[in-house]
Amino acid sequence: MPLLIEIRDLVKVYEMGDVQVRALDGVSFTVETGEFVAIMGPSGSGKSTLMNLIGCLDTPSSGTYRLNNHEVSRLDDDELARIRNREIGFVFQTFNLLSRASALENVEVPLVYAGVPRQERHRRAKEMLAMVGLGDRMHHQPNELSGGQRQRVAVARALVNNPSLLLADEPTGNLDSRTGDEIMVLFDELNRKGNAIVLVTHEEDIARHARKVVRLRDGKIVEEQRRQESPDPPSVS
Repeated sequence: MPLLIEIRDLVKVYEMGDVQVRALDGVSFTVETGEFVAIMGPSGSGKSTLMNLIGCLDTPSSGTYRLNNHEVSRLDDDELARIRNREIGFVFQTFNLLSRASALENVEVPLVYAGVPRQERHRRAKEMLAMVGLGDRMHHQPNELSGGQRQRVAVARALVNNPSLLLADEPTGNLDSRTGDEIMVLFDELNRKGNAIVLVTHEEDIARHARKVVRLRDGKIVEEQRRQESPDPPSVS
């Protein structure tokens, strides 16, 4: 399979007064097109820093990062913003939905930034909400939805621009175990349809959905484990 992500010798150093903190220390790995990868590690291992770099929210101190044939390691803030909006869909632990906007309006947000006309925004947002099973909830505000439904809205929003990569940061962290299982079933379905997913998690049962698990400790990769087959999704009936 062609490579979607190619990271080589990535280093990120933060200046904390007179002290340098090496959050990432020579990280190298790849993600194939359509692959499902989990990034794991204890607190302080560097996984949040790596997530920010993969998501083009920050730039490395050294090393290279290629995303879908774009060398993004040295782009300026405006160029990074364009890459983010075009190539990456984000799913956060806290959903990050606009509280006074409907589910439909929340899903439309990336399309507004992309300059998509209103009628086309409506069409694509409705299509995405139907795909995640919320076609009958599109006019509800977040406080009228369950936690699992809010996360489904967030997934629809992440996918509405047809990004190359779905980037999920602890997507089940604020959900009970049953609802978390339902969200992971949705992720499995999206991956089977060809969506590449990189997921940060500290939960082993969540990471088992991925075909590859990258484990970090002290800013370095200590293990990269590949599974031949994704497991069958758990039943949520």
